[in-house]
Amino acid sequence: MTLSPGSTELTLDPAHQPEDIPAPNLAELTLEPVHCRPELLDACADLINEQWPRSRASRLHSLGQSSDAFPLCLMLLSPRPTPDAAPIVVGHARLSRVLDRPQSLLVETVVVARALRGRGFGRRLMEGLEVFAQARGFRRLHLTTHDQLQFYAHLGYQLGEPVQGLVFTSRQLPATLLRAFPRAPSLRPSCKGPSLTPQTAPRAPKGPSLPPPPPLPEPLTTSPPPPAGPPPQSLLETQYQDLRGCPIFWMEKDI
Repeated sequence: MTLSPGSTELTLDPAHQPEDIPAPNLAELTLEPVHCRPELLDACADLINEQWPRSRASRLHSLGQSSDAFPLCLMLLSPRPTPDAAPIVVGHARLSRVLDRPQSLLVETVVVARALRGRGFGRRLMEGLEVFAQARGFRRLHLTTHDQLQFYAHLGYQLGEPVQGLVFTSRQLPATLLRAFPRAPSLRPSCKGPSLTPQTAPRAPKGPSLPPPPPLPEPLTTSPPPPAGPPPQSLLETQYQDLRGCPIFWMEKDI
């Protein structure tokens, strides 16, 4: 079960894990930042690339950007199956700050291991994200999905409006972004210096004045004004699209 568009499916690698390992106990799972467990970077990158193929170097670079200052990548981990084995990466999610919404986080790249889907691990991952965000003073989570509306609705998410996640965090970032865009054209006249030569008023034409021009005809048809507000969306239809042009639903939840 892919939990959100852009999320990653994490699967257990049979070449490195015995087939008789039982499913992890939900109560024993932990949620830890990727940058606190660098020895698991390779496993996390492989599992993400299984769902969304990408160059390994690029994936590792993206995961390597995780930090406490956001964006931050979290892994849902199962205890070590044997004393000399590494923990199993059960799930993954990425949290980013939201432009002009200091108490919000954008949830991306949400995924559960393919072999463990449908057993409550997705719910455990999302609940862990809420606890993690609340402990750091955030009050709202945003996310997108193509086809998992019912899953998120059962977790308390509602349809919302699009937001802009930040690639990196800075208090000056909003102003920096605004300055990066071209300014609107000025409505003032061009900045030319005053003329130093005397100006003479135009002379009135001689002879009788011309009659005024006839009024312009009324337009035959008028277009209706565009609807105000964001495009509507429901649990069955949305007018938002992702970068590939596929329908996408924006959802949010107060935590």
